[in-house]
Amino acid sequence: MSDSETVLRQAPDSARRASIVVRSTIFNVLFYVNLICLMVCGLPSVLMGRGPATFMARAWARTSLWLLRHICGTTVEFRGLDQMPPGGLVVAPKHQSMLETFALTLAVDNFSYVHKRELTWIPLFGWYLWAVDQISINRTSGSTALSQVANGVAEFLKLDRRILIFPEGTRRPVGAPPKYKYGVTHLYSTLNARVVPVALNTGLFWPRRSFLRNPGVAVIEFLPVIEPGLPREEFTQRLQDTIEDGTRALVEEALSVDPTLGTLVRDIDSASQASRTA
Repeated sequence: MSDSETVLRQAPDSARRASIVVRSTIFNVLFYVNLICLMVCGLPSVLMGRGPATFMARAWARTSLWLLRHICGTTVEFRGLDQMPPGGLVVAPKHQSMLETFALTLAVDNFSYVHKRELTWIPLFGWYLWAVDQISINRTSGSTALSQVANGVAEFLKLDRRILIFPEGTRRPVGAPPKYKYGVTHLYSTLNARVVPVALNTGLFWPRRSFLRNPGVAVIEFLPVIEPGLPREEFTQRLQDTIEDGTRALVEEALSVDPTLGTLVRDIDSASQASRTA
């Protein structure tokens, strides 16, 4: 446990919340300053190809996690890395937070993300996505988009790439009912791809639609690989059950250490829902 985390956990509720707000504000400012500086200074890497651009992406991830740990008292723990066999495969993480989006680049070697096409339109950031050779998807194209993604993934699997794709497609609140899409099942069934499910509890520490960063240990856990050969329905159910059961266990583990995390996240979700309905 870091010194920052210890101090925050021992403070009275009002003082703790105030401290979290202040630390989160400082972190968010430095997080984006760091991102912009690295993107500008690393521009030559965009022209140098996938290797140098990937190095810059991981440099951003490392420095961001360093800031998160030292300012907010939040650390990231990876478990089950030995669950990933060598060679090309699909990595299917639960999606609760922006945190896992960049943290996973440090745990998964030779990675390629499947991401929404709109991200490539962001100045500077989109150039890096192009340089690190990712797969963009036009979510309005329906079945055509699935076929295009499958073709791209098939080529990358031949290169032993680790394809990162979020089965639910978007971030979900902690404890929300799962909404798994067909994408991972399509890749599994049409490409005979191995799939590694990933459970996590990052939404407790970096909640979606919130600038707050709660102290504690966020866990990202790689679970046993699902080998090819299952019928589609059976695979879909196993994938969902494996991820959801693992995520539930990690959330309960974090709440057993710091029960106030549940209250903090519920307050954030309630405020977010109120703002959307106002």
